[in-house]
Amino acid sequence: MKTLVLAAVAAMSMATTAVAQEAVYGEWKSQPGETGGYIHVRLGPCGANVCGEITQVVGNDNTSIVGRTIIQGMSPQGGGSYTGGTIWAPDTDKTYKSDMTMNGNNSMVVRGCVGVCTALTSRSQTWTRVR
Repeated sequence: MKTLVLAAVAAMSMATTAVAQEAVYGEWKSQPGETGGYIHVRLGPCGANVCGEITQVVGNDNTSIVGRTIIQGMSPQGGGSYTGGTIWAPDTDKTYKSDMTMNGNNSMVVRGCVGVCTALTSRSQTWTRVR
């Protein structure tokens, strides 16, 4: 009986973790850039972390980046916060340290940093959920 109870508690814990991680999974629209173009990114699991792939380019002819990984290795921290990952910036073709913070279920701030993440060394965008 004790084993059955422990197994049930472990299963509930794993299910809770999976639901928390899945909150960020889905299709997201980046904030428009200087030319008004933006991208769609599909966020999903990559091992225990979250990664994202560009699925669509809108308002820009640079469709060669579709299919490219833009977000890698984001580690769920709880409360809609993800850290420890990287983001590739298509406009500069550089990769930066990154974190993401969800604002409710349909908005998220994505930040890329050079060195230590501060307001002076980071650039952020607000992404909105597409689905």
